[in-house]
Amino acid sequence: MAKLRRAQNTLSDDPSLRLRAAWLYYNHNRTQKEIAEQLGLSRTTVIRLLDEGLKRGEVQIWIGGGDRDCTELALRLEEKLGLDEAIVVPEAPDIDRTARSVGLALGRFLSEAIADDMRIGVGWGRTLTASLASFRPPRRENVTVVSLLGGIMETRLENPADYAWRLASPIGADCFLFPAPLFVDSAETKRTLRERCGLDRLETLAERLDLAVVSVGDIGLEGTSLSRNFLSKADYEDVVAAGAICDVMCNFLDAEGRTVPHPVNDRVMSIDLAHLAQAEHLVLACGGAHRAGPIRAAIRRLGCNTLVTDEGAARALLASA
Repeated sequence: MAKLRRAQNTLSDDPSLRLRAAWLYYNHNRTQKEIAEQLGLSRTTVIRLLDEGLKRGEVQIWIGGGDRDCTELALRLEEKLGLDEAIVVPEAPDIDRTARSVGLALGRFLSEAIADDMRIGVGWGRTLTASLASFRPPRRENVTVVSLLGGIMETRLENPADYAWRLASPIGADCFLFPAPLFVDSAETKRTLRERCGLDRLETLAERLDLAVVSVGDIGLEGTSLSRNFLSKADYEDVVAAGAICDVMCNFLDAEGRTVPHPVNDRVMSIDLAHLAQAEHLVLACGGAHRAGPIRAAIRRLGCNTLVTDEGAARALLASA
């Protein structure tokens, strides 16, 4: 997997990035070259960020402005989990506001990270949908967005299955949708749709992703994953009994990141997780202390370059590291 390099033109106007560079430079004694490599920037941009922080009074004897706790948590996550980058937002009082906060941070990240000539694979869900509110990218050339899993029939005001084309539209990207239901009735139906209805083309596209963006759902009888809305109660209880603690694109995993032995995993219409794990840069976006275990399981299965999360999940991940 490869570290992403950010668009350089307006980064000095980003207060969170100025704070991050200053924290690494003054509190962690990193060199400008080391900071540039860690943040995916040029050394010139790092110098400009540090200079701008001083000019604005954010850097004095201490680092002022922003949420220092979040920055410190992010840096510790990067070290403990071997990430290219962690983005940590303040903890919210409930799961819906957590999804929104994490999603907004994801949208800002994607606005900077998507570059020309990229092939991007995306899942869908509350957190990813929330990223659209802060997604303000420039137009890009020769970008392709690929949906990584099937959709749902019920249309709501904010249908999360629309995420791929809503992400593609602002950047003028080509978009490949996944024209299939999220779950089918049998493994045979799944195989037929792939082989005879052209869905195997999506698998081919997903084998060479420059960027993959997915979330992680928590599983349990009290879990809040969207997947529970699309399975029968009996199937949901069965996957929990089989050891599932989370799902990635409705593929159910145990605490070690292994696919649980249950037929429902053979009926989900999604790209194979093996292709997702081969993406050049993988982004996981998920928050909430109760999702620390699911996040860790997903990282064990897929790896992770950039983790976008909140304080609760960050502290729980560090406590169990």
